[in-house]
Amino acid sequence: MESVYERIRSLRINMNMTLKELSEKTGLSISFLSQVERGNSSLAITSLQKIANVFNVSMSSFFETTVTSSFYTPVAERKPFQIERSNSVFSRLGGNFAGKVLEPIHIVLSPQQGQDIVFNHPGEEFYYILKGTVQMMVGDKEYEMSEGDTIHFPSTLNHTWHNRTDEPVHMIAVLTPVIFHE
Repeated sequence: MESVYERIRSLRINMNMTLKELSEKTGLSISFLSQVERGNSSLAITSLQKIANVFNVSMSSFFETTVTSSFYTPVAERKPFQIERSNSVFSRLGGNFAGKVLEPIHIVLSPQQGQDIVFNHPGEEFYYILKGTVQMMVGDKEYEMSEGDTIHFPSTLNHTWHNRTDEPVHMIAVLTPVIFHE
């Protein structure tokens, strides 16, 4: 399977795009993009999203090469993935079909794991805590969430999370728009 770095390079070359053009469209430096394509630099989720937007592909297209058209997702067929510079493990729970607007994901946050970047983007997010305790920051409020707690908010608000405990946190997220689709 092609690595994230190889996939970025392949997409760029297939689109007859130079590193300079990719740099101009993403706002990322040419030297950084060159290091990424060689696998010599970590890639934050925000940078990967900028690159995915330029190529008009989903972020998940960098992690999986096969596409299924299915409504049913058995446990055995789930392919956990990670994003550079993150210890979180993501697993898609939803089906894969044209036009889907929800992205249900199982997320495992490692102990003492958090998002260093505050996000905001179009859409909505819903989280259900299955196990553990997580601090969710939404707008100017902080929520201490435990097993069974839920939160649902517009993604346009600044938001981030942290697991400040020594145990992993398991949570279900349902996101719109789909950011990890094939």
